[in-house]
Amino acid sequence: MSTHLLDMRGIQKSFGPVKALSCVNLQVGSGEIHAICGENGAGKSTLMKILSGVYPAGSYDGSIHFDGAERRFADLRDSESLGICIIHQELALVPMLSITENLFLGHEIARRGVIDWSEAHRRAKALLEKVGLAVSPQTLVSQLGIGQQQLVEIAKALGKDVRLLILDEPTASLNENDSERLLELMLGLKARGITSIIISHKLNEISRVADGVTVIRDGTTVDVIDCRSAPLSEDRIVQAMVGRELADRYPPREPVLGDTLLEVHNWSVEHPERPGADFIRNISFHARRGEVVGIAGLMGSGRTELAMSLFGGAFGRNIRGTLRLAGQDLRLRSVREAIDSGIAYATEDRKGAGLVLGDGIGRNVSLASLKSLARRWVIDESEETGVGDGYKRTLRIRSPDLRQPVERLSGGNQQKVVLAKWLFSDPEVLILDEPTRGIDVGAKYEIYGVVNQVVAKGKCVIMISSEMPELLGTCDRIYVMNEGRFVGEFAIADASQERIMHAIMKNEVIQ
Repeated sequence: MSTHLLDMRGIQKSFGPVKALSCVNLQVGSGEIHAICGENGAGKSTLMKILSGVYPAGSYDGSIHFDGAERRFADLRDSESLGICIIHQELALVPMLSITENLFLGHEIARRGVIDWSEAHRRAKALLEKVGLAVSPQTLVSQLGIGQQQLVEIAKALGKDVRLLILDEPTASLNENDSERLLELMLGLKARGITSIIISHKLNEISRVADGVTVIRDGTTVDVIDCRSAPLSEDRIVQAMVGRELADRYPPREPVLGDTLLEVHNWSVEHPERPGADFIRNISFHARRGEVVGIAGLMGSGRTELAMSLFGGAFGRNIRGTLRLAGQDLRLRSVREAIDSGIAYATEDRKGAGLVLGDGIGRNVSLASLKSLARRWVIDESEETGVGDGYKRTLRIRSPDLRQPVERLSGGNQQKVVLAKWLFSDPEVLILDEPTRGIDVGAKYEIYGVVNQVVAKGKCVIMISSEMPELLGTCDRIYVMNEGRFVGEFAIADASQERIMHAIMKNEVIQ
């Protein structure tokens, strides 16, 4: 039995009248990988911010023992000095600095007061190789996708003298191949004696690497599981998380398909920074009323860029091809025209592009549909509040106050606000880009239920997801994308993870 490296007892934390943690205990053995599970808003990230000193000693009740002694961290530097390093779910990189500059920001590699760029780039390249990111260390972070930025965050943590590595949803932005590499990396760190805490909603990943699991519900520890003494039961974790059994991870739906609603023909898009080079190449597809259509593919395959280009040209230049909705040709010159025409796009980057973080739920829900709430160009705030309150109830958005800034909500509740915004716009076509990234199984189930409700009204949903089980569990048909082209199409009865990956590897364009 390993000695406890970390022992947190009776942790309590409040934000004004809201009690985020009421009684949490956490013990982590030296050299193990320990998982923390719980619904969004259960208090997982708050607990880790206490451990890392983001919330300093004195702002919470309870005790923290690390390496055999009680610790009272005043700030992040205080915990890092003992080898505790946290990678937050919210990325903390400087976009206009290079990867190298971000990796060593605050502890630059210098000789006689002058930065040694040659050595810095060499070390940065070695760190990037550890996380499997094959890009130049001189690349600006702003030129990387969200998943690549996550890998830079992990590389940054590995560059420090880490004893306890905390990863908050580390694979939420990664595809399956990159996620597998990260899990292998965690196992490699474990072999070197480094202890890790992973917060994740992906139960298959937890089963793959965790030595122990602590489940938190409503700010309280409700279950502790030793994965080494018996096989891990995902059903046990789910039931502890949500307080009830989920007989099926995907709500049942009997598809009732109607006429073709969305048609895209010969769609090509140039990259905005590379004129003359098509990033999206000659894509054609369709979706029928009542249908959920999935788009699978690896990171960088062009799925997000395709969706954004259809959404009023939000991505790309020199867009060619035909877009038809309900038999009518559309030539959308802006996002506003796309919304007015009945097309909605819920971005994968909810914090950066999906929400106004400083505003409350009501303001965010109404953003895309202000005209419907305006009387003589003045917003009816009473009606706006009523709309926000209605979606707060129906989507079970956990918040003590409708005016609470959405930046203070958990990731899952933020995602529900994004979804509410587009539901209120009443689109004919709803494009969902990674709609359940970083969301617990209970919230996922609720979002899948909303998708079912949308298509039951005779509309269609286009779902982009890096989680193949999610696509297989929710979609009626799946297109497979690679290198800016469609390379496969499967009816759900014929689809499997193996067939999807085979289509990607074969890389033959479908007509």
